[in-house]
Amino acid sequence: MTRTPPDLTITPRDLRFGRGQAMGRWWLAGDPIATAFWNALSVTFPKGEGYFIESVRAFRDGTPPRLEREINAFIRQEVMHTREHVAFNRHVTDQGYDVSLLDRHVDEALALTEGRPAIMKLAATMALEHFTAILAHQVLRDPRHFAGAEPQAAAMWRWHAAEEIEHKGVAYDTWLHATREWPRLRRWLVKALTMLRATRKFFVDRYRGMIELLRQDGITGWRAHRAVLAYALVRPGIARKIFGAWFGYFLPGFHPWKVDDRHLIARATSDYADAVLPPETLAAA
Repeated sequence: MTRTPPDLTITPRDLRFGRGQAMGRWWLAGDPIATAFWNALSVTFPKGEGYFIESVRAFRDGTPPRLEREINAFIRQEVMHTREHVAFNRHVTDQGYDVSLLDRHVDEALALTEGRPAIMKLAATMALEHFTAILAHQVLRDPRHFAGAEPQAAAMWRWHAAEEIEHKGVAYDTWLHATREWPRLRRWLVKALTMLRATRKFFVDRYRGMIELLRQDGITGWRAHRAVLAYALVRPGIARKIFGAWFGYFLPGFHPWKVDDRHLIARATSDYADAVLPPETLAAA
């Protein structure tokens, strides 16, 4: 049932960004709104990616050999993403931002599946991995998203985006394998309802997170709300631009690799060839 390209190789690239370098408060072209969006998103990653790892790893045993290798590579990539976002988030707090409210939103979101069957955690991971993949597509497709950003911050986000595209089918293929005996209608209903819940939580929490960071910058009231909505829906309009790809998740025959955007990976990673992890390291994941 997978549409994952047979010649795809998921390649963890062990890179570190911005160590020992000062970063400005509004590191994205001096724009507090754009900076708030990516800062708010980054705060979610350390705990969120740990959740993704555990959700997929729970179904690794008994998968076909190729999928098992892809899960191992997925885990390695996500571990390194977590490490780099921990470092990035340290830069954010070094600028005086208090991210405790945003961190609490992440805890509340992860708690929604606490005590529920592992398959529901995998369904949530699959939905959120689709979000990260379609955001990553936009990041790499349109260089204007990070135009004027501090170089190390922009490089980190592009590296992360490339690897999110590269492993975008892993959680979905794991889900297909884990639910292979389910009726198609049951699989679709669980997938669709989980995505709707994840979508609401994703946008509401990112919105609240941006508003909180902007409040700490002295941007409040209607001015803040108007700026956030304009950023999401008008220019650069990243939420508007991902709508079509988001909606595709609900259509019959959907698979993340129905859109093959590997050319964007090549565009982003051409400078990173020397950082590829060797196969023996991946086998130990």
